[in-house]
Amino acid sequence: MQFEFATATRILFGPGKMAEAAPLAASMGRRPMVVTARDLVHTPSFLEQLRAGGLEPATFSVAGEPEVSTVLEGLRQARETGCDMVVGLGGGSALDAGKAIAAIMTNEGDLLDYLEVIGRGRPITMPPAPYIAIPTTSGTGTEVTRNAVLASPEHGVKVSLRSPYMLPRAAIVDPELTHSVPPSITANTGLDALTQLIEPFVCNRGNPMVDAICREGIFRAAGSLRRAFMHGSDSDARESMSLASLFGGLALANAGLGAVHGLAAPLGGLTHAPHGAVCARLLPFVMEANVRALENRAPASPALARYDEIGRLLTGDPKAAAADAIRWVHSICTDLSILPLAHHGLTGSDIPVVVTQAQKASSMKANPIPLTDFELTEVLTRALD
Repeated sequence: MQFEFATATRILFGPGKMAEAAPLAASMGRRPMVVTARDLVHTPSFLEQLRAGGLEPATFSVAGEPEVSTVLEGLRQARETGCDMVVGLGGGSALDAGKAIAAIMTNEGDLLDYLEVIGRGRPITMPPAPYIAIPTTSGTGTEVTRNAVLASPEHGVKVSLRSPYMLPRAAIVDPELTHSVPPSITANTGLDALTQLIEPFVCNRGNPMVDAICREGIFRAAGSLRRAFMHGSDSDARESMSLASLFGGLALANAGLGAVHGLAAPLGGLTHAPHGAVCARLLPFVMEANVRALENRAPASPALARYDEIGRLLTGDPKAAAADAIRWVHSICTDLSILPLAHHGLTGSDIPVVVTQAQKASSMKANPIPLTDFELTEVLTRALD
């Protein structure tokens, strides 16, 4: 047995941990670039904390999911204002943008030199500027991953900036920051978190540490996602979802994902739909396709037993199997009002292009079994309406 497990240098988790952000930032630099979501309610008080600690923050707001141009503009502002570190505060978009800005601040050349697929894919050779990631949603887990996902509208795709160096210097996960997240975003990000626990658990690159994290995360998400959606101020539910999201980030960074994220990458570039909304809609249909393919082509695969275990974790029924897991996910998607892909602009004529691009996605390589073009087409067709 051989595996590697890597994560942020420090993880601070728990209600009230946000109070430690300013002192931690002061230990890393004097002029932080605070990359944040536009109109985020937590930003003004955090800037006050930084100034009270003797720091001189600059700010850069991110509207929507980050594009290559977003990072270039943030990088320009960080250099012009003399920033020596970066703090990401917000959802996955702000955290990914901050992570990318911190990486390119210390590496020569253009961002395209380092991007996958549309760029030259050169390795990042210098450690990024110190970076602190503070999530305000429970979904992406990007506070503990080693990549940043960026959209390139002119290419119609989303691509990654990726390096082991990009693991944040510190991740501060304070569940109290998520209490104000509205129900629709709670639903989409929460199901993204669940996806990022299920896919690493059944993927072909797992290891015992990832397995243990996924089991705990799936169990917590199953018991708390509906409550967090219905009662946003339920502190226990929010805490469990924050932990599930963190565990999903740890799992995907050290094992891999699967066909949900393989399809989500081109879908996000094509439709500009929020990543979590796409993953939420795809999850039950990909689970069905995977289980059917495994039963037909690889009945001895341990992934089938993993899907049965997911059924038990989600339902609490010791006799549950994979079919029960799929029914549970379909049910919660209905309860949380997850919208079909057509709502985000996907049409039937787009499906062949998405399938072709998805087959090339890095996430698809970790799926427990290769899915055919026909199987992926069926997934998208069922998720469309």
